[in-house]
Amino acid sequence: MSTKKTEGLVDFAILSMKYKTKLTKKFENRTQYEAPNPDHIMSYIPGTIVEMFVKEGQEVKEGESLLILEAMKMRNQIAMPRDGKVKSIKVVEGDRIPKNHLMVVIE
Repeated sequence: MSTKKTEGLVDFAILSMKYKTKLTKKFENRTQYEAPNPDHIMSYIPGTIVEMFVKEGQEVKEGESLLILEAMKMRNQIAMPRDGKVKSIKVVEGDRIPKNHLMVVIE
């Protein structure tokens, strides 16, 4: 799919078909997609950091536990997605964090 904007109308080309349309304000003002950084471990739900299992500079294997994030009385184990080294830790035990909060940076 390709687009070309002229005089308020946008050309959309899907396969061999071409269409003309106007973009809504909601579409024009949307947040642009940003690919997630594979070196950042983000919280996928809001919660409280209950326990940390790693320290900065520590080598960690894929699948090992990094920390426990408690949310809605459930303990969620956050595991290492791949082999690597913990570059920095952005949370401490007892922190209440929102969704999509940076918890650990790996290298």
